[in-house]
Amino acid sequence: MARKIGHRRQGSIELLESIGVVNENGCENPSVPPVQTPLTFDYVLVAKTSDDENSQLIRKQRAFIKTLEKKLDVYNFRNDDDDKVFYCIRAPEKIFETYRYLLKVSDACNWSCEQQGTIPQSTRIRIVDFILHHTHIDSEEGVSEYLPDLMKKNVFETHFCLHEKKEQKDLKQSWARWSACFRGQPITNVRNYLGEKVALYFLWLGWYTFLLIPASLIGVVVFLYGLAFYNTSPLIKEVCQSNVIMCPLCDNTCRVWELSDTCMYAKVSLLFDNEGTVAFAMFMAVWATVFLEFWKRHRSSYVCAWKVFDWCEEEEELILEIVNNAQCEPKMPRHSYLRSTIVLVLVTLMLLVIIGLTHVLVVSRVIATVLLAENSRWQVITENSQTVAVMLGAVLHYITITVMTRVNCTVAMKLSEIENKHSNAAVERSFTVKMFIFQFFTMFSSLIYTAFFLGRINGHPGGYVRISGKWRLEECHPSGCLTDLFIQMSIIMVLKQTFNNIFEYSGPWFSRWLKRKKAQKFRRRCAKCFKKEEGSELCEICKIEDLHRNYSLIKTDCFSLFNEFLEMVIQFSFTTIFVAAFPLAPLLALLNNIIEIRLDAIKMVSLERRLVPTKANDIGVWTDVLEAIGVLAVIANGLVIGISSDFIPRLVFQYFYGPCASGGATGIDCMVGYINNTLSIANISDERVRKDFTPGQMVTYSGISVTHCSYRDYRSPEDFSLTNQYWVILAARLVFIIVFEHVVVICKCVASWFVPTSPLDVRNERLYDKLRRLKEELRVQRAQQDPLTKLNENGNAKRTSKLKKANKLNSM
Repeated sequence: MARKIGHRRQGSIELLESIGVVNENGCENPSVPPVQTPLTFDYVLVAKTSDDENSQLIRKQRAFIKTLEKKLDVYNFRNDDDDKVFYCIRAPEKIFETYRYLLKVSDACNWSCEQQGTIPQSTRIRIVDFILHHTHIDSEEGVSEYLPDLMKKNVFETHFCLHEKKEQKDLKQSWARWSACFRGQPITNVRNYLGEKVALYFLWLGWYTFLLIPASLIGVVVFLYGLAFYNTSPLIKEVCQSNVIMCPLCDNTCRVWELSDTCMYAKVSLLFDNEGTVAFAMFMAVWATVFLEFWKRHRSSYVCAWKVFDWCEEEEELILEIVNNAQCEPKMPRHSYLRSTIVLVLVTLMLLVIIGLTHVLVVSRVIATVLLAENSRWQVITENSQTVAVMLGAVLHYITITVMTRVNCTVAMKLSEIENKHSNAAVERSFTVKMFIFQFFTMFSSLIYTAFFLGRINGHPGGYVRISGKWRLEECHPSGCLTDLFIQMSIIMVLKQTFNNIFEYSGPWFSRWLKRKKAQKFRRRCAKCFKKEEGSELCEICKIEDLHRNYSLIKTDCFSLFNEFLEMVIQFSFTTIFVAAFPLAPLLALLNNIIEIRLDAIKMVSLERRLVPTKANDIGVWTDVLEAIGVLAVIANGLVIGISSDFIPRLVFQYFYGPCASGGATGIDCMVGYINNTLSIANISDERVRKDFTPGQMVTYSGISVTHCSYRDYRSPEDFSLTNQYWVILAARLVFIIVFEHVVVICKCVASWFVPTSPLDVRNERLYDKLRRLKEELRVQRAQQDPLTKLNENGNAKRTSKLKKANKLNSM
C-alpha cells in the first residue's frame, strides 16, 4: 500500500491537467529531473581584451580568474576577429559530491531531488553562479572586490549561463510559441530547465488565468444586466426627459445647462452602477480567497512531487557558502533600531512624495477642466470639459506610473541596502515589500481620490472650495461619481497592458536582431557536430558560435522574474480592489494573461539569456502580498459601493422618500423622482451665489435667463445646511459598509477553512518519503555494521579456540 501511495499521481496535479492549466505529457516521475550533459559549459564570463597587458583592468581580470581556477575549471575562448574573451566555467564533480553530502546531513534540505539521482544541470548552474558571485580578490587598497564590483569597473563585461539547444528546442515546440496559447504548460519541463522559482511563477499565473474565466463571465453578465434594463429604467428617463436647469460647472465662461444634455452619461453610469454590482463585488472578494487557498493546494502538490516541500532557502544558502569556502563564517542576523528608524522615515517621505504627485494630478485635472471649458475651439469639448479632463488625467497618470516605476525601484533597492540584511532571501523579501508599497500608492492614490473624495469636498454654490482661491474643485455628475472611476481604471488598464506587452516583446526581439546582425561574422557552423550523438562534446568552432549566440540574447538578472511578478500582482490589485466600479476588469485581465503567459515563455526561452535556475518551494513574500490585497479588496469594494455608488441613496429613497414609501402606491415605479430628490436649488437672489456666478452665466444657450439652478447635494435652499435626508443616507452608508465587510469576511473565512492548504495526497506522500528515508538510513547503517560484527565474531571464535587448547595442555 505504501508503495502505491508513493508512486500515485496527486489529485491536485491531475485536476490541473484535466482543466488544461498544465500538460505534463505523461511525466510520471517529476521528482528527479533528467540528467542533462552540457554540450558546452556551466557558466560563462565575458571580458574585453586589451593591448596593454599591464593595465589595471587586465591585472584584476587575471587575478580573479586565477582565484576562480582554485575552485572551478576555467577555459578561455577568443576569436581573432573579436575583442572579447569568453571564460567558460565547469565545476568539478567533487563540488557536487560535497553539496549532496551537506544536503543529506542538513536539517531542512535533507531529502531533495539531488539525493535521488545525479545532480541535474539546473543545480550545477545554480552552484557555479553562487561560487562565482562569492569569489573575491583583494584590491590595492586592501578592499575585497567581488564580481559585481569588478563589472562596475568594466573588468568583466557580463556573465550568463548557456541555453542547451535540445531542451530549448523542446520547450519552444511545446510551450514557448504563440500557437500554444490554449495548451497546458509543461510545468515539470519548465522546472527542469529554468528552476523551481520560474516554474512556480508560471504555475501560479496559469491558475490565476484559469480562475479569471468564471470571474470574467460573471462580470460580463453584470454588464449585460445593466445594458438590458437601462433603457427602461425610470432613472434614465428622468434624466433624459428632464427640464431641470443645472448650475455652471466652472467660472466665467460656463453657463447653466440642462440635465437632459447628459442623457448618454447617465446611461453609461447605470451600466456600472446597478444592483448586480453589489453581488459581483462580494463574489470577487470571496473569489480572491478561493483563488489563494486553491493555489496553496496546487503549490504544495507540486513542491511535494519535486521533493522541495521541506526545503529552506536560508539553509540552502549556508550549504552553498560551505561548498564555496569550507572555512566560511556564518552571516549573523543583526537588527539595528537606528537603521530601521531611518528606513521607516525614508519610506514615509517617499510615500508623501507619491501622494504629492497625486495632488499634482488632481490640480492638473482641475486646471485642465477650466482651460478646456474656456479656451477650446470645439463645442463638444467645451460642453464635456470635465469628462475630457478625466481622460487626460488618466493618460497623465499612466505616464506618471511609467516614470515612477524606475524611481521606486531605485529607492526600494537603496533602502534595502541600508537595512543590511544577512541573507539574499531577506534582502529580496525586504525589496519586494517596499517596491510593492511604492507601486501600489503610485497606481491607486489617484483612484482613491476619484472613488472617495471627488465631488464630496468641492463645496456648493455660494461656498465652493477653490485651489489657491481661484480654481473650483471638480463636481460629481448628477448620475453619480462611479463613471469617473470607471473611465480612469479602464484607460490605465488598457494602456498599461497594451503598451507593456508591446514593449516587452518588441524591445527584446529588436535588440536580439540587432546584436545578431552585428555578430553575423562569427556564425560559422560545423556540420560534424550536428551529426554527433546526444551528449557529445562540440568542436571548438561550434562552441564559439554557441557562445556568441547566447551572448547576443537579452541580458537577464535577479529582477527579470521580479518584474513579471510585480506586473501580475498589480493587475490582480486592479482586478479585485475596485472591481465594483469596473466589472469588465477580470475580462481585460484574462485576455491579457493569455498573451502574457506565452510572451513571458518566448522571452525566457528564445529572446533572453537563460535565467539562473533558482530553487524554491513557494512564490515567497508574494503570497503575503496577495493575501493583503484580498483584505484590501473587501474594504475598498465595501467603501466604493457604500460611498461612491448610488446604491444606498436609491435604497433609502425607495423605502423612505419615494412614491412607494407609504406602501399605498400602485402602478408606479418606486424610483420615480429619485434624480430630482438628489438635487438642491441655489437661488440667484442670494448674495453668496451671485459672487460665484456672473449674470452672463445664468443665461441658457437658448438665451433664456434663469433665477435659480440645481446642483447635486442634500442642502436647504435658504442657508445651504445639510438636510435630514443627508444624515439618514450617511447612517445607511455606514451600516451597509459594516454589514458588507463582516459578511464578506465571514465568507472568506469559511472558504479558507473549507479548502485545506495541503491535500491528503501530499501528507501521505511526505509520510511515505520520510518512512522510506528512515528505512534507507537504517539499511545503510546496518550494512556498515555487518562487516564489523563478523570480524568481531571471527576474533572471538579464534580466542575461544586458543583458550580451549590451552586448557587441554594444562589438564595434561
